[in-house]
Amino acid sequence: MKKYKYNNVQNVRFYIQTFFSFLTIWIGIEFIFFISWLESNGMEAFSNRPPGVEAFLPISSLMSLLLFFKTGEIHPVHPAGLFIFVAILSVSFFFGKSFCSWICPIGFISEMIGDFGEKIQKKIFKRKIVLPKYIDYPLRSLKYLLLGFFAYAIIGMSAISLSKFLDAPYNIMSDVKMYYFFAKISQFSLIVIAVLFILSIIIRNFWCRYLCPYGALLGIFSLLSFNKIKRNTESCTDCGHCSVVCPSNIKVHKLKTVISDECVSCLKCIDACPISNTLDLRTTVGKKKFEKKYVGIAILTIYFAILGIAIITNNWQNNVSKEKYLELFPDINAFDHLKGSGY
Repeated sequence: MKKYKYNNVQNVRFYIQTFFSFLTIWIGIEFIFFISWLESNGMEAFSNRPPGVEAFLPISSLMSLLLFFKTGEIHPVHPAGLFIFVAILSVSFFFGKSFCSWICPIGFISEMIGDFGEKIQKKIFKRKIVLPKYIDYPLRSLKYLLLGFFAYAIIGMSAISLSKFLDAPYNIMSDVKMYYFFAKISQFSLIVIAVLFILSIIIRNFWCRYLCPYGALLGIFSLLSFNKIKRNTESCTDCGHCSVVCPSNIKVHKLKTVISDECVSCLKCIDACPISNTLDLRTTVGKKKFEKKYVGIAILTIYFAILGIAIITNNWQNNVSKEKYLELFPDINAFDHLKGSGY
């Protein structure tokens, strides 16, 4: 099969993905230092807890956003998570599920595993494996069922119930509990991760496509996106290059406008198109062309502008004191979100 050479838009996307991956590693290292301070019962030199770790607390962030809509108040326990969540949703409003293909470290890893898997598949089967629709569609519904479960459990909560949960020890220490889940990972969890890894080699983006509830939420938001990929049917030669490179298996060459909850706005299809001005990113209002070379800049600007607002308004660092962390840490294994939200 013919290989298509991408221009520097894919290079820029790779650099941005790499940047966020290293940023995540840096945040993780800082958090390990914070955990080490907790484990020493405050005897070691204090290391600040990095607020960026709250990016991995989407449920808490969703609850904080719902509380904000109900009361107009920003909950002080995980405020950075709220702003990161809003930044991700905002990026999705402008450029669809671009968070998945430009920012998300899990998406980056999944993409690399998918590339590796496709190379193996082409060597063995001379083509990449694509599940038939009657299997693909039911599997894709799984992530929406997971999203629906979380939405059902959270959206009906009152402001008082939300506040009680967000104030509870479980939520305060949720990032620390998350750390120990991976630091002391069980054999069962390792098996699950290994299975997902193998499935991701066989079926590209298995986790992202079928199981990630975050991706499901962004997929819904992407349908309302201000910018969409559009095809000029007059200049299009139906060569199919765009569809071949699409990581989401979208038949781009058969669509006038790509409206799909699976499109991650990676722009591979636009890069692969051999006819200029045939595939473009255009606004839904006014149909103006958005130059693809500015997409990365726009995504970073939107994302970090919102995080900047959090910092400027003193809503980045949480209000949990060092003393409170030291008080709660010895009982961390006793905290359970199912046992109520009281102290």
